[in-house]
Amino acid sequence: MKVVLFCGGLGMRLRDFENVPKPLAKIGYRPVLWHLMSYYAYHGYKDFVLCLGYRADAIKDYFLNYRETISNDFVMTGGGREVQLLNEDTSDWRITFVDTGLHANIGERLMAVRDFLDGEEMFMANYSDGLSDLPLNGYVKDFENTDATGCFLSVSPTSYGFHLVESGDGNRVEQIQFVGDSKVRINGGFFIFRQEIFDYMRPGEELVVEPFHRMIAERRLIAHPHDGFWHCMDTFKDKQVLEDLDAQGNAPWQLWKK
Repeated sequence: MKVVLFCGGLGMRLRDFENVPKPLAKIGYRPVLWHLMSYYAYHGYKDFVLCLGYRADAIKDYFLNYRETISNDFVMTGGGREVQLLNEDTSDWRITFVDTGLHANIGERLMAVRDFLDGEEMFMANYSDGLSDLPLNGYVKDFENTDATGCFLSVSPTSYGFHLVESGDGNRVEQIQFVGDSKVRINGGFFIFRQEIFDYMRPGEELVVEPFHRMIAERRLIAHPHDGFWHCMDTFKDKQVLEDLDAQGNAPWQLWKK
């Protein structure tokens, strides 16, 4: 099963701190995109389609000049002329790089790679800025046993500093509470789609707006609840949270290390 990764956004909320496209913002030695791909590869999904846009050149260069020695043990001899890797991480990955437009939305990017998904009964997709310890194979199995066209992860929001407000007549506040104390859940990505998803899409539409509403009307969309670890890297503060977990050796998404 192929994995479509949306890597073309401008990542404006990180631009002041990172002079790279958001998927290349680093967590430790490696970018968040590598961490996400390693997560999928750990579960056996190693055929990736990258939907490129902003700074596509930087993402291509990263993989074309990839250095296995940064994240793997190795033996060096001959003053560095010979290197024997003791383990590898990307040697069996297959990566398709597709320029899907600088200003395209997620729906347009998915439509742009449709031909690369020909023959795939199902495929996965991801925003490329969120990490999780989701038991992926169980998630896939659960989806296979349904007649749904699409599925996404339903998670609790991680920005707990905000308050939810409910107002009544005259804008009088009836209730206020922390987001983290509420039952609100958000779309955490980690999509699975059947080929029929393209029947619900029209040119120029955003994936989670018109196409999703059409699927909802036909009861063909599932939100899979996950209460384990999930965290996106949307802001510099989010990046710091993920970097701290990595530095402490307590990164829940790094299942390949366990």
